[in-house]
Amino acid sequence: MSAAPGLTDAEVAQRLAEGKSNDIPERTTRSVAQIIRANVFTRINAILGVLLAIVLATGSVINGLFGLLIIANSIIGMIQELRAKQTLDSLAILGQAKPLVRRRSGTQTRFPSEVVLDDIIELGPGDQVVVDGEVVEDRNLEVDESLLTGEADPIAKDPGDPVMSGSFVVSGTGAYRATKVGREAYAAKLAAEASKFTLVKSELRNGINRILQFITYLLVPAGLLTVYTQLFTTKAGWRESVLRTVGALVPMVPEGLVLMTSIAFAVGVIRLGQRRCLVQELPAIEGLARVDVVCADKTGTLTESGMRVSEISGLGTADDRIVDVLASLAAADDRPNASMQAIAAACHSPPGWSLTATASFKSATKWSGASFHDHGNWVIGAPDVLLDSASTAAEQAERIGAQGLRVLLLGASDVAVDHPDAPGRVTPVALVVLEQKIRPDARETLEYFADQGISVKVISGDNAVSVGAVAGKLGLRGEVLDARQLPAEPAELADTLESFTTFGRVRPDQKRAIVHALQSHGHTVAMTGDGVNDVLALKDADIAVAMGAGSPASRAVAQIVLLDNRFATLPYVVAEGRRVIGNIERVANLFLAKTVYSALLALLVGIECLLAKPLGLIRCCIRSNRSM
Repeated sequence: MSAAPGLTDAEVAQRLAEGKSNDIPERTTRSVAQIIRANVFTRINAILGVLLAIVLATGSVINGLFGLLIIANSIIGMIQELRAKQTLDSLAILGQAKPLVRRRSGTQTRFPSEVVLDDIIELGPGDQVVVDGEVVEDRNLEVDESLLTGEADPIAKDPGDPVMSGSFVVSGTGAYRATKVGREAYAAKLAAEASKFTLVKSELRNGINRILQFITYLLVPAGLLTVYTQLFTTKAGWRESVLRTVGALVPMVPEGLVLMTSIAFAVGVIRLGQRRCLVQELPAIEGLARVDVVCADKTGTLTESGMRVSEISGLGTADDRIVDVLASLAAADDRPNASMQAIAAACHSPPGWSLTATASFKSATKWSGASFHDHGNWVIGAPDVLLDSASTAAEQAERIGAQGLRVLLLGASDVAVDHPDAPGRVTPVALVVLEQKIRPDARETLEYFADQGISVKVISGDNAVSVGAVAGKLGLRGEVLDARQLPAEPAELADTLESFTTFGRVRPDQKRAIVHALQSHGHTVAMTGDGVNDVLALKDADIAVAMGAGSPASRAVAQIVLLDNRFATLPYVVAEGRRVIGNIERVANLFLAKTVYSALLALLVGIECLLAKPLGLIRCCIRSNRSM
């Protein structure tokens, strides 16, 4: 197959002029303007700002020192959230893919923004697909699309097959032609749907805002009464009357409670930062402490990338060379896929046999192998391809595969692997059982949530059997359901979710629907995820938790980012949130008592002064009647 030549400089210039490039700003986190707006334009700052403006209008700057609280309330939140932004921006720059673009003028590394429509982009192991495209060259190319679909297994790609931005090459090499760039790419469309910024839900903040709203309505009559008292019952001038009025109104505002809340959140953020947990919005600490349902994506959250060998089961004859054969096959494969990488990790001491021929894995044949001098011909691959379906070994492999595990057959062939009739007649020797790598701390974390009365729902784009196998190993109880059977009606969906804990084949829009359905039943929902397919659900959840190694889009919409990708950090976040809530609730009574006392005092004094003159006239009339 001849290599695709790529675009000429003139063709590139034409596409740039037509706007057919990948030059769109990627949102890595909240903007500086959004952070400033969220921390400056608050109800408490508005109230104090109005009172400060009134004081400054009198020309008395010294009496406006309470305005420093506006700065303090704003600065505390902005500093922490800007630091979080800086960290995520740096993480995005470090993780930015630089594709190898082939053009007539030469092949060179470029930034993703420099890619144009119809560019030819070369791929190798570990490379990221930066735009949507179509494969034009393939040399055993396998792509991991788990960040987009949740499917954990690598997918073999042949010429003509589509590839999507956000996926990664697991093994093999190839090239693809860019067919969708910029906002037309799949990952960009999903990210655009979640681009609107919304504040994290916070009961503390909402409660304080309700108090401030009530105080706002109370300040007007209290202020008028106080001004009346100062102007008509004292000899003070208007400036002095205004200053005294503001002095009476400021204690009615619970600015100390707001400041203490900001400080408590900031201290919590610093403590969590020591555990490599990044909080983008301060109230998110409280939010996670109040959740009663956690929706956990399997891939990247409960499991790690890659596979591991869980069992090597000999078939019939006990062949003590099984481990040596597997190690030799892994060493002979110059472009190992995920399965062979797992075998190489488990059988890492090849005996050094002399290699005579190799056969690479192909998606069409589903097997690979090698021939060795004096040590025979060996193949490994899908049991249903290498064996008769009626054989005992094939039936055993099918039973194991039904448990959500991947099964490969190791067999001895009667012909060399480069022979036209290969794999020939295969004698089964062993079954190699592979499973997904489960995070070592995942089980303990799920047990913690169960002890705290927090329900966990595992939702994944992977097949239901595989997801159920992982959930079972983690000790998660409950039924497994294929999401293709989920009802579309929101009410029916909400009822169904109460009966199941594990869901497979879940589409991105279904993940969002699941979050909405749980919220409709009064649940406070946290969503954890790392892929582009999780973005919509992360956006609409009460609390969104993303992995540091996940997609930039998922980190951008999440309020909490686990920089070290440790799911076990979440119990510490919950504990810290509950500590913050307890501290704030303990001091809230003190500040609210001061607010109530100041408000009552101002109102009673004002009312007494209003009634003073009428009462004086009544007393005079009573004395006159008595003297008659």
